[in-house]
Amino acid sequence: MRVMSFHLMPYAELDVESVRDSRGAWVVLPNTNFDPKVGHRLYNRYLDELELADELGFDGVCVNEHHQTAYGLMPSPVVTASALARRTKGRIAILGNAFCLRENPLTLAEEHAMIDCITGGRLITGMVRGVGSEYFSFGTNPVHSLERHKEAAELVIQAWTKPGPFAYEGKHYHFEYVNIWPRPFQQPHPPVWCPSQGSSETIEWAAHPSRKFVYVQTYSPSETIAKYLDLYRQTAHNHGYEAASTQIAWCAPAYVGETDKSAIDDARPHIEMMFNKLLPRASEMMYLPPGYLTPQSLMGVLAAKKGNRGNVKIEQLIERGIILCGSADTVRKTIEERHERMGFAEFMCMLQFGSMPAEMSEANIRRFARDVLPAIKTLSDKEYRGFEPARAAAE
Repeated sequence: MRVMSFHLMPYAELDVESVRDSRGAWVVLPNTNFDPKVGHRLYNRYLDELELADELGFDGVCVNEHHQTAYGLMPSPVVTASALARRTKGRIAILGNAFCLRENPLTLAEEHAMIDCITGGRLITGMVRGVGSEYFSFGTNPVHSLERHKEAAELVIQAWTKPGPFAYEGKHYHFEYVNIWPRPFQQPHPPVWCPSQGSSETIEWAAHPSRKFVYVQTYSPSETIAKYLDLYRQTAHNHGYEAASTQIAWCAPAYVGETDKSAIDDARPHIEMMFNKLLPRASEMMYLPPGYLTPQSLMGVLAAKKGNRGNVKIEQLIERGIILCGSADTVRKTIEERHERMGFAEFMCMLQFGSMPAEMSEANIRRFARDVLPAIKTLSDKEYRGFEPARAAAE
């Protein structure tokens, strides 16, 4: 198994009362709550944490994109990845960039190719639609989300692989000259991953034989993770091929303490801040605006998120398998059990979350690297029970 360290870079010093007085931590939380001096300190601290994970043997580091929110301070993960490019040795995964939110996705295609060249082919590209809130930040119609996502991805892949200059005429994007400089280091292009919270359309798109992109399930109960990872495999099976475990990924917050009790006590205020204050409630229009998802996907996402937000307690998050928290033995055994059932070959752990302070984050990274990482990196398909199409159909 390949294990990478994922970071959201939240505004950890947010006054939670400001969220109570606002309509949420996304789009409308007044930016007067952001102190640039605090931002300076946090950005450099978070880069240090990712570099530490790289030094301690993680296979890579992961960053992502969000806008107008205290939940994550990376409106441009390209900037973050660039800062890491010369100071890390493992993979750098941008999970992901919302190419479809841009009027010119080719600028991101060039920037990803540039990072890939700087790192000598260590980039992983994540293509996401962006959560519903991003469409308010960009002033983009969410009804066109899936169409733009597919078309932007097609345009970018062509730009990376097809000799230029050439013309591209789509429904949403029109270019007379597609001729990006530089071209990516990896050929035909960097690996493409698709993080999602369970959109059946995203799964169908990612699993198509012409793409076979890695599907990443995020922030969900364990039974939901199993359901959607099996759905990806079932979709591949329906297309006439069997998805490899290297096409299956899971991302989850993780905290390793000295004991189960101390881990829960230590992590409680920080993970509960993240889920209760920083994450939007699933029912909020800004998170799931009309037209963003098909009715089928909307029902699935709402079911998966039921009970996750508002006044959730850490015990509920642990019980439902949304987070990993406990002693090193508990966290390691839980990952091993999930792998036996789900067979993912890529695992991303978020080792800082919410308001977690620097010394606590560093201790968590070090404990995970020392006491969990060596064992789970040895996991392979030997432990995986295997995919059963009948099981996926029943679920």
